[in-house]
Amino acid sequence: MKKILVTGGCGYIGSHTLLDLVENGYEVISVDNNARSGTRLLEGVEKIANQKIKNYKVDLCDFDDTHAIFAENDDIAGVIHFAAYKAVGESVEKPLLYYHNNLTSLVNLLRCIEEYKVPYFVFSSSCTVYGNPDSIPVTEETPQKPAESPYGSTKQMGETIIREFARVNPTQCILLRYFNPAGAHPSAIIGEWPIDKPQNLVPVITQSAIGKIPPFTVFGNDYPTRDGSCIRDFIHVCDLAHAHTLAMKYLMEQRNPSGCEIFNLGTGNGISVLEAIAAFEQVNQRKLDYRIGERRPGDVIAIYANKDKAERELQWKPRYSLEDIMLTAWKWEQEIQQETRTFPLKNFKFN
Repeated sequence: MKKILVTGGCGYIGSHTLLDLVENGYEVISVDNNARSGTRLLEGVEKIANQKIKNYKVDLCDFDDTHAIFAENDDIAGVIHFAAYKAVGESVEKPLLYYHNNLTSLVNLLRCIEEYKVPYFVFSSSCTVYGNPDSIPVTEETPQKPAESPYGSTKQMGETIIREFARVNPTQCILLRYFNPAGAHPSAIIGEWPIDKPQNLVPVITQSAIGKIPPFTVFGNDYPTRDGSCIRDFIHVCDLAHAHTLAMKYLMEQRNPSGCEIFNLGTGNGISVLEAIAAFEQVNQRKLDYRIGERRPGDVIAIYANKDKAERELQWKPRYSLEDIMLTAWKWEQEIQQETRTFPLKNFKFN
């Protein structure tokens, strides 16, 4: 079995990708400093996979500690890099925090990959690199506009660093630009677990529906869209996780025509914020309580993906619908509620 290091493995997308890799025959190890995650999702992966998974509690901004992981695992065949701060609004308020964390960790990781000659690297990028595009859907060739947030800027800069790295190193790289991950594993054993106030729409919806947070705000209904709210491309987290496994397989089979390839990962369907709210209400038969507020700094007006390249080259095709996203997210939220009611300290289990 090829050994894959997953950074941010205790997080939302990282945990689902760990599981997908295991289910497809890979050996996995994880690194996560647990600054914005607990151990609960990793435990869930272990429960579903029926095996223990090694996690290094390491801050990738510390080069020596990062290097020690590679020294102990000199047989790492590939790295999938998720570990980063990701809240758009917070990045607007704390830009230096985001530039330091997201870029320092990436450079340290690439230094280790270079030294230990790790052959394959997959980077968690984002549709935020497109800024406010002139036309949608966006393809991998769509010209990038200025990022609307420091978070988006770190992804643009990260991609530039990786392209320059790949130009002078034999490591084969893939940049996966994905859109709006949502939903949970159908088992409801793992899903999105915001430690603080949720930043993404779907956990805001589910936490409001179950009474964890007060009625929520839709940021703006005066955008030039069909209903005035922002338009996004919601992709089920299990579909997204599987794309990372396929990307690693693509590299290992030497199917990439260049040292650094780019793929969009989205459904190709633009869904407005108000349409997403209506979908949750319909499939779960629950009325949501929300208000319309002012626009939020950093938000892109409308963006969704052209996914043709990923379907053609990676043989990847999303399996889950928007309704599946809302059903699995609500099932997961109910599971969290029951779990924290039965074991009230588990939500705060940090190492």
